[in-house]
Amino acid sequence: MARPLIADIDLDALRHNYCLARDLAPHSRAVAVLKADAYGHGAVPCARALSDLAPAFAVACLEEASVLREAGIDTPIVLLEGIFEACELEAVDAMGLWTVVHSDWQLEAMLAYRPRRPIPTWLKVDSGMHRLGFGPHRAEQVWARLAAAPDRVSDLHLMSHFATADAPDSTYFRHQLDLLEALAKRLGAPTSLANSPATLAWPEAHGAWNRPGVMLYGSDPLEAPNDASRRLAPVMTLRSEIIAVRELDTGEPVGYAGRWQAPRPSRIGVVACGYGDGYDRHAVDGTPVLVNGRRTAIAGKVSMDMLTVDITEIPEAGIGSPVILWGQAAGGERLSVDEVARHCDTISYTLLTGVLPRVPRRYHGAPAGAVRHPNAHD
Repeated sequence: MARPLIADIDLDALRHNYCLARDLAPHSRAVAVLKADAYGHGAVPCARALSDLAPAFAVACLEEASVLREAGIDTPIVLLEGIFEACELEAVDAMGLWTVVHSDWQLEAMLAYRPRRPIPTWLKVDSGMHRLGFGPHRAEQVWARLAAAPDRVSDLHLMSHFATADAPDSTYFRHQLDLLEALAKRLGAPTSLANSPATLAWPEAHGAWNRPGVMLYGSDPLEAPNDASRRLAPVMTLRSEIIAVRELDTGEPVGYAGRWQAPRPSRIGVVACGYGDGYDRHAVDGTPVLVNGRRTAIAGKVSMDMLTVDITEIPEAGIGSPVILWGQAAGGERLSVDEVARHCDTISYTLLTGVLPRVPRRYHGAPAGAVRHPNAHD
């Protein structure tokens, strides 16, 4: 019998979330962001599931784009960080990729390279995130140089990234947006500004292209959920089973360092999942899990291959009982990855992207003809 830990990937939920992003911005096109192996969900099967919906995909780097092209994905792909070496432009050209320019050396490389056909290019502006991009005044100069090279560059867009679009306080968000709108107006430039939180909460930021990312996978990026974000459907359900049950007397400890001690005679379920699978070791006692569709909690430190949960109040639970670490139980009860992340003092992005390759992905709801992830099984 195989180890019971599985990441179920609901491709119908993925499509639902993409359609939500699209419908929230009817005058924009939505790039489906597939970086980091589609946030841990499997870039190739996710791309195939969205191939009839998304007019473009986005990844972080050339290596991620190559995986999609080698799988036969011919949808346009944006390199969100552009090239890392000038020699990569040959592959960008050959694979028909779109690229971001955020640095002077990238600009000079683009203008020196003679592509087979002009490369669609997004100019990144640092509007206040202070990671990548040109300052607004410098961006005007770079835009002019790129626009003057139509044999090398096509479909110029301005892009930027919001630092606080997830927060209810809009002060800094509006500072960034005002700056970008003024720059776009001066240049007559189409824009790509809205990430997941801006797609969900700030329609004034919707541009020619939006870039929904984590929302596609059912995670709510907003600090205060709104009507739109409540419509997101979880895509990944990380599920396992109880593989052993221990009966403890009051005061007996569980796990490394005995962090949790039984407050009364207790039943402890041992679950086949640990930090060696990507479950966060920082999960505190009380981190929620579902056992037999009922809420209970972690009791004791997460180990490499196992974690322990308190099943005292679930007397019917025993060996083989289903456990949902996050996602949706068979009976319809949901446990949000965002709620789990808060108990781990982290964010859903780290949990989803942290699920390791030894956890099999099982895909369902895929369109006809979709190819399963190499780790998938039925």
